[in-house]
Amino acid sequence: MGIIPSSILLEAYRMGIFPMAESVSADEVNWYSAKKRGIIPLNGFRLSKRDMRRIRSAGYTPGIDRDFRGVIEGCAARESTWISENLKKSFIALHECGSAHSVEVYLDDKLAGGLYGVAIGGAFFAESMFQSEKDAMKAALLFCHRHLTENGFVLWDVQFYTDHLGRFGCVEISSRAYEKILKDALKIKVVF
Repeated sequence: MGIIPSSILLEAYRMGIFPMAESVSADEVNWYSAKKRGIIPLNGFRLSKRDMRRIRSAGYTPGIDRDFRGVIEGCAARESTWISENLKKSFIALHECGSAHSVEVYLDDKLAGGLYGVAIGGAFFAESMFQSEKDAMKAALLFCHRHLTENGFVLWDVQFYTDHLGRFGCVEISSRAYEKILKDALKIKVVF
């Protein structure tokens, strides 16, 4: 299949559809639209006091779009991943046209973790996250929440509910409820 044109990726996200590959070496991608969608309500994000103390004491600092390639490489550097080389290139191209973004976590000016996703209107579609230092993914979620809230976003889509994300306020909603929230979010004009 090769690199997915940015226009096709953006249209898919506008419809609530997202791509995933079977493996890092896969040529083809599969397109998904979850029947039950995982979102983190921006007014429902939570982080324990213990985790907040750990993040503060670790000395993590946030970054936005400083190292998109580093974040996507970190996310793909797993034994098993859905981020194929072609998807990686597709998201990098989407970043270069201003629609894919990264939230980074730095420790002593070194990338320690982060997440990336796609922003359209008031919706942020989080794709993947990684950490190379303890609690850096929690810090990435905290920094992402702050950034989305401060910039007027109304939808934080994480695709699927997991118990791990549930600890941070993730809930599962029906596709009908999701479609309404998405439709409203796409009407909002905000800048990542």
